[in-house]
Amino acid sequence: MLKNTLSSLKRFIFYILILSSIFSCKYFAIKKADTTNAVAKVYNTYLYKKDIAKVLPKNLTKEDSLLFVKNYINSWAKHEVLLYKAEMNLSEKEQSFDNLVKTYRDDLFINAYKEALINQELNTNVDTQEINDYYQLNKENFKLKEILVKFRYLHFDNDILEKTKLIRLFKSSKEKDLEMLKLRELELKTFHLNDTIWIKYTDLLKEIPPLTSIPKSSLLQKNKFVKLSDSTGVYLVTIKDVLKQHQIAPISYIAPTIKQLILYQRKLELIRKIEQTLVEDAINSKNFEQY
Repeated sequence: MLKNTLSSLKRFIFYILILSSIFSCKYFAIKKADTTNAVAKVYNTYLYKKDIAKVLPKNLTKEDSLLFVKNYINSWAKHEVLLYKAEMNLSEKEQSFDNLVKTYRDDLFINAYKEALINQELNTNVDTQEINDYYQLNKENFKLKEILVKFRYLHFDNDILEKTKLIRLFKSSKEKDLEMLKLRELELKTFHLNDTIWIKYTDLLKEIPPLTSIPKSSLLQKNKFVKLSDSTGVYLVTIKDVLKQHQIAPISYIAPTIKQLILYQRKLELIRKIEQTLVEDAINSKNFEQY
């Protein structure tokens, strides 16, 4: 009888010790958060001085620092309150959110890996013949959505020396006159003498605002010469050539776009090959099996 009692007592004491140990562990696990240097609290989350120190701009005055800290604490509190309430009331969405986060993370990793492989393997050299071939095959896809012009212009002060001679040189088509004109570049406010490249009509108007006063139908004519004056000086403009909307874009204008299209197609093809190769490697190494 006594032996049974002692045995029961020992078991009771053992259980008490076990329970005490468990409650002791729980006590230490749920002890209060360290509030040392805390500057704010929202529910069970604390904001500490060190957190603010990381974002506090340098060289602020005392008043500006206080204002920054106050605004930061308020923003932090709003964020934490909304997060707490959202987690409490939208618990059923947690799994879907977790899935979205995982999907986004996976996509980031996959895309970063693809980009790394593409940067190593993609041939970025596109020669003139490739561009010409692509252009010939796809001309109808390159119709202009805006007007293009070839032009030249000068802008100079009203009191410039030898104004008449300057105008004569500008209107001339002789190479030697153009060279003489270039020698006077320092006397000019602004200029554009390369009339072999196509420019958007809208960019022309931005470059020379007084042209907006001339009707489009009157201005946009081949070899049209215009002389304009305003408070900033004199403008000389010659419209050498015009391409209207819906006409086929010239290859010289569209070539950079074609190059990007060719590179994009190469990139898609390279991605397809990379994916196919990786899957085949996984199959061959028994790392991809279907059941």
